[in-house]
Amino acid sequence: MSRGEVGADGHWFEELAAHMGETYLRYSFTKGTEQEVDFLVEALGLAEGSRVLDVGCGPGRHALALARRGMRVHGIDISDTFVDVANATAEREGLGEFATFERADARAVNLPPVFDAAVCLCQGGFGLMDHLAHDIEILGGIAAALRPGGGFALSAFNAYYAVKYHTGASFDAGTGMSSEQTEVHNAAGEALAAELRTGCFTPRELRLMCRQAGLSADAVYSVEPGMYGKAEASLESAEFLVLGHRW
Repeated sequence: MSRGEVGADGHWFEELAAHMGETYLRYSFTKGTEQEVDFLVEALGLAEGSRVLDVGCGPGRHALALARRGMRVHGIDISDTFVDVANATAEREGLGEFATFERADARAVNLPPVFDAAVCLCQGGFGLMDHLAHDIEILGGIAAALRPGGGFALSAFNAYYAVKYHTGASFDAGTGMSSEQTEVHNAAGEALAAELRTGCFTPRELRLMCRQAGLSADAVYSVEPGMYGKAEASLESAEFLVLGHRW
């Protein structure tokens, strides 16, 4: 499936999600969820009862991990399949009081400013758009859903790393987009060809975009999946993690 095509429900990502289903959670980059959430709880000052918005929640791995720690989390994702997986897991684990999920477009978040924090991780919509204007719409929706002073965490691909190391993909210097031909697999091991196009960013760009959306980017760290921490931004990590707050 090409990045520019659309699935049966009108969004290109749905076919990939429907093919993978719960198999998504077998990919190695999902295995560091507990470490990532432990770091974010401390970095964002979260506690039992904190209200958290998970934008682009996928099958709910971060949202559910937060809910297991007693936080009240609402996750949104463009994929019906992933929302169904997340809701089923919440029901199976008796977390329905703490974790809710709905299908929604991250570019059109329209929630009241009641959340203590928001997370948008692992390309949770941000960076998967063809235009920076759409990424800024995502940031604006996050800002609007946060109470004044509420914190946020956002991950984004590192443009420096993409240029230096990602030889298996092509990088468009004019748009900052990385394009990779790959395959995703379902539980039966069946492959689905896909073109993944992802926006890559510098710390300066991320700070400016956050400011435009009404968010203060307090720090930008270099991170890897399962290795969140306060390492200075560098060329040597695949992702940046932005931590900040709503003004």
